[in-house]
Amino acid sequence: MEHVKILLKRLNPNSIIPTYMTKGSSGMDLYSAEEKVIPPGKWEVISTGIAVEIPYGYEGEIRSRSGLAKNYGIFVLNSPGTIDSDYRGEVKVILMNLGNEPFKVNIGDRIAQLVIGPVTRVEVSEVEELSNTERNDGGFGHTGRR
Repeated sequence: MEHVKILLKRLNPNSIIPTYMTKGSSGMDLYSAEEKVIPPGKWEVISTGIAVEIPYGYEGEIRSRSGLAKNYGIFVLNSPGTIDSDYRGEVKVILMNLGNEPFKVNIGDRIAQLVIGPVTRVEVSEVEELSNTERNDGGFGHTGRR
């Protein structure tokens, strides 16, 4: 398993360093550095109180936590959110509440996951035609209901 070093700066005394919860976890949990209430059907931007320096050639992806989604209808609105290697601002998380009750975010709550991964840069070549495949332009459920 490859190890990549990222640098972290605390911006808030309430910030908590992201942590892997198990040996096999691919994402580090991100923690809230503030209290907020998210009404049903609304979203809020939640502060983590940290900034990170990700090496060139890598990115950070902010993903939903499955437990929050399953139990409360809380998920990362722009999932996955992207942290580019040249971004040095605060890491914030846009949480959406699709549940039926207001959701209170407390300081220190695990609100999302941060996954660090490699970036592939591509060269785009414009052509008149693309090659044919068995699928061609079939999309959005073209293979059946289930």
